[in-house]
Amino acid sequence: MTQSMTGFARAQGENQQLSLVWECRSVNHRYLDISFRIPDLLRDLESAFRERISAHIKRGKLDLNLKYEVKNSGAQDLSLNVDRVQQLFHLQTQLGQHHSTIKELSVAEIIGFPGVLEEPVPDLDSLQSLALSVLDQTIEKLKETRAAEGQRTAELIRLRSDKIGEHIKALRKLMPEIHEHCRNRVMQKINELEQKPDNDRLEQELVFYAQRLDVDEELDRLASHVVELEKALHQKKPIGRRLDFLMQEFNREANTLASKSQSATSTQHAVELKVLIEQMREQIQNIE
Repeated sequence: MTQSMTGFARAQGENQQLSLVWECRSVNHRYLDISFRIPDLLRDLESAFRERISAHIKRGKLDLNLKYEVKNSGAQDLSLNVDRVQQLFHLQTQLGQHHSTIKELSVAEIIGFPGVLEEPVPDLDSLQSLALSVLDQTIEKLKETRAAEGQRTAELIRLRSDKIGEHIKALRKLMPEIHEHCRNRVMQKINELEQKPDNDRLEQELVFYAQRLDVDEELDRLASHVVELEKALHQKKPIGRRLDFLMQEFNREANTLASKSQSATSTQHAVELKVLIEQMREQIQNIE
């Protein structure tokens, strides 16, 4: 199943002591790049978080945010950081020595200063266990959203792949007419010459010219790339890099078709092929 690298997931959980929420945003990236915004109490688990994520996600830039609350933690459970308050008073005194207009801090201002009021510290084992459990739920939800987006992207790619197949069929049908037109044009030029060329040499030149115009191999390779693309879209493993390579191969054949073109119609087909390939390439940049 095609997986996108774009997605969002949110999961929450709780136990008797805590309630906890994980949020994860994912966008496309060449490799797997994970960044965390988590409480300091859980920094020791960051490597374990990364291992759990990398076991399921192979590419993408992931930004994860973790928040928790201790249940039943009212104002009565808060404690005052006396050292921090003393520091504030000391700083106020120093400022007052240089600026007489400095007013005294109010109680609300003191309490609102970071670190003055300290919330109760939760049980670390309980917090870590809950964080890991909810992270697993978040990863599963992220995989679901990336899979849904991946399916939508795959359908857009298939639509363009089908159109490429239509252009291949049209070019196959057109080539005999183009070859005949080119041969007649060459023969007309030859007939206009005052001196008639050697027939053997003429046949050799016509064969060489026909070989230069022949695009059967390019059309065959394009058709085989369409088949390979469809096979890749059905695979369950990450396919983004494989599809990148396929787009290079598609583009190579389209460029060759354009260089061999001998009519406005075949040139238009080659241009349309390149447009479709570029549109697919843009979509593929978001596939894992």
